[in-house]
Amino acid sequence: MPTSLTAQSYEALGGDDSILVRQRRDHAELDRMMRSYESAGGSDEERRRTLKEIVQLTFSHAFAEETVLWPALRRLAPDGEELTARVEKEHQQINELIAGIERTAVGAPARHAVVARAFDLIRQDIRDEEDLLLPRLQEALDTAELRRLGAAWEAVRRTAPTHPHPAVPRRPPGNVVLGVPLSAYDRARDLVPLGADPARVRRLAAAAAVLALGVWLVRTVRAQGRRA
Repeated sequence: MPTSLTAQSYEALGGDDSILVRQRRDHAELDRMMRSYESAGGSDEERRRTLKEIVQLTFSHAFAEETVLWPALRRLAPDGEELTARVEKEHQQINELIAGIERTAVGAPARHAVVARAFDLIRQDIRDEEDLLLPRLQEALDTAELRRLGAAWEAVRRTAPTHPHPAVPRRPPGNVVLGVPLSAYDRARDLVPLGADPARVRRLAAAAAVLALGVWLVRTVRAQGRRA
C-alpha cells in the first residue's frame, strides 16, 4: 500500500527538485493562503488579493498536473485512468465554482458560501493527490525520474493559465493547444490592479491572447519546416 506524502520527509520524497516535493510545497502554500482568507483578518482589499493569489496558484498548479503528471500516471499505473479521472472531476468542479465567484459581485452574500465550497474541494483534491495519486508515481519512478518530472511540471506551471476555464478539456492535446492564448489572457488580467475597469481589462487581455497565439503559430510552423 503506497504511503501518503503527508507523512514523509522531503528527503524521502526525492529532495527539493522532485515532483513530490514541488507538489507538497504548493499544497502547503494553498492551505496557508486559504486559512489566511478564512481568518477574516485584514481589509477587504487584502482578502480580495489573497483570493486572487489562491486562484492563480490553484489553476496554474492544476493545469501542469493535467498536462504533465496525470498522463504519466496513466502510462505507469494499471489504475491510473480511474485515479486521474477522479481528480479531473474535482478540478472541473473547482473550475466551475471559481468561475462563478469571479462573476459574482464582491459584496454579494452568496459569494462567501461559494468560496467556502471551493476551498473544501481544493482541500479534498490535495488529500486525494497526496494520499492516492502521487504515491503511485513514487512507487513507479526513481529519484532521478521524479526530478525530471518535477522540472517538466514546473516549466508548464510557470506558463499555465491562472484562472478558471471550465470549457477547456482536462487532458492533452486539447488543454495544451488552448493553454497558450488562455495563459496570455489570464496573465494580462493578473497585471491589472484590483478594481480596474472590467471592460478595459478584458480588452487588454484579449489583445495579449491574440498576440501570444500568433507567436505560437509562427514558432510551430517554423519548427515543422525545420523537421520537414
